Amino acid sequence: MTVDDTGSGAGEDGRGNLPAADPGDPGEDPHPLALRLEQLILGAERRYTPFQAARSAGVSMELASRFWRAMGFADIGQARALTEADVLALRRLAGLVEAGLLSEAMAVQVARSTGQTTARLAEWQIDSFLEGLTEPPEPGMTRTEVTYPIVELLLPELEEFLVYVWRRQLAASAGRVVQAADDEEMVDRRLAVCFADLVGFTRLTRRMEEEELGELVEAFETTSADLVAARGGRLIKTLGDEVLYAADDAGTAADIALLLVETMSNDETMPELRVGMAFGTVTTRMGDVFGTTVNLASRLTSIAPRDAVLVDSAFAEELIRTGDAPSSEAEAAEEAAAAEKEGEEPPKYRFALQPMWQRPVRGLGVVEPWLLTRRGDPDD
Repeated sequence: MTVDDTGSGAGEDGRGNLPAADPGDPGEDPHPLALRLEQLILGAERRYTPFQAARSAGVSMELASRFWRAMGFADIGQARALTEADVLALRRLAGLVEAGLLSEAMAVQVARSTGQTTARLAEWQIDSFLEGLTEPPEPGMTRTEVTYPIVELLLPELEEFLVYVWRRQLAASAGRVVQAADDEEMVDRRLAVCFADLVGFTRLTRRMEEEELGELVEAFETTSADLVAARGGRLIKTLGDEVLYAADDAGTAADIALLLVETMSNDETMPELRVGMAFGTVTTRMGDVFGTTVNLASRLTSIAPRDAVLVDSAFAEELIRTGDAPSSEAEAAEEAAAAEKEGEEPPKYRFALQPMWQRPVRGLGVVEPWLLTRRGDPDD
C-alpha cells in the first residue's frame, strides 16, 4: 500500500509497509495458539495497521519502517497486526531522536543491535524450553500446547533477569570506556584479540550424527564462554567451531588462550584446538570488533600448530613490556643467575615466547609469529 501525502511518507520500499513480529501471511488468520502467545507476551491485542501505528506514535511511515526492519521483523503490508506495545516502542525511539539524545542513524543501530541479540536469545530459550519437555504434563497434550503455560510462568522471571544482566553488562562496558586514555581510544581501542578454532571440525561434521555434533559444539561454546568470562575477557561471538574474544591487556588474553588449550586437551571428547592472537588498535561496532588486528589474529589461527597458541610481534612486545614474559630464555637465565648471586628472588615470568619463522600472510604481508607457552603453574 502506498501512502499519500496527507499524513505520512511511504516506507523504505515505496509501499508504506511496516514490519511486525512474524504474524505469518497477512491474508490468513493466525494460528489461535500463536495469537494467544503473542497477546500473553506483548500484553496487548492486535489493533493497529502499520499506518495507524506510525500515526499514533507520531512518526513517519519511513522512519517506522526503518526501525522495525532494523529490529528484524517481517513486512506485513497493511494488516491489522500491531499492538499498543509496538506503538510505544516506536514512540520511545522517535522520542530519543526528537530530544537530541540519539541521532536517527544511532537510533536505528540501537534497534538493530537489540533485535539481533534478542532474536538469538528468544530462539534459544524457546528451543531449550521445549527440548526439556520429555513428557507432556497431561496425556494427549503436544509440546506446542505446553508452550503457553511454560511461557506464562517464566515470562515475568525471565524479563527481570534479562534486565538485570543487561544492566550488569552495561555497567561493565561503561566502566571500561571511561577508563580509556582519551576520547579517540573510546572507539578505536588497543585490545588483545583472540580466535580459538577446533581442528578438523569439517571432517567431524561428516562422521558425527547431528545431535552428537550439536552437543560437541555446545560443550565447546559453553566451556569457552565460562573460561573467558572467569578470567576477565569478553566473548565477542561464537561461530560453531570457533570463538572470538578480546581482553584489555595481553596478559589476560594469553592466560585465557593457554587455559582453553589446556582444558580442551584434557577432555578426550573434544578435538584439538589452535589459537591465534594479535594486539593493537581495534574498531568496535555493535559489540563486534574489526580491523587489521582482528584479521591478523584470524590468519595466525589458521597457521597455528595443534594445541598451540601463536601471537603476533606486537602481542609479544606487549607481554615483554609488562613483565609477563622475558624477551628470550637466555635473558631469563641471565637474570636468574644474577639474582641468585645477589641472594635475591629472580623475576617470575608467567609466559614464555619462542620466535617462529617469518612467513607471508594473505593480505597482511610478512609476519613473524611467536609461539606462546606457560611458565610455572597455570593457577599462579
